[in-house]
Amino acid sequence: MVKKTEGGGKIIAENRRARYNYAIEDVTEAGLMLTGTEVKSLRTGKANIADSYASYEDGEMWLINSYIPEYLQANRFNHEPRRRRKLLLKGREIVRMSQAVARDGMTLVPLKLYFNDRGMAKLEIAVAKGKKVHDKRETEQKRDWQRQKARLLREQS
Repeated sequence: MVKKTEGGGKIIAENRRARYNYAIEDVTEAGLMLTGTEVKSLRTGKANIADSYASYEDGEMWLINSYIPEYLQANRFNHEPRRRRKLLLKGREIVRMSQAVARDGMTLVPLKLYFNDRGMAKLEIAVAKGKKVHDKRETEQKRDWQRQKARLLREQS
């Protein structure tokens, strides 16, 4: 279940719930520090980032609670499926994101895990603010209206 992206890369995992639960402010692409068995396992396309988040600790960014299943053909050198993974970002980006989280009470939410054109695993991470219940309802109403409008336009033509 690996999909193609606009840039030609392949999407491995997507956090579709993030856009519903959070108001996305700023999106950044980050590299991931992975082991060999993790990369091989990602190529099968069975990773999950729905329950994960990013955290700033000791001047570094970490991806926490992401799930990359064990690689079946590996033996004792396999990886732990839910281990913390270091995010590879520039110093300016780390500072900017950590300040936004500390100052504005925002969170770092992973949106998409994919392979870029060069075959490198990348994570699209966003600085986001949690939506309230009424905001979620409003988003749902807008989406329903757009769907209904498209249906009416299709019937007219």
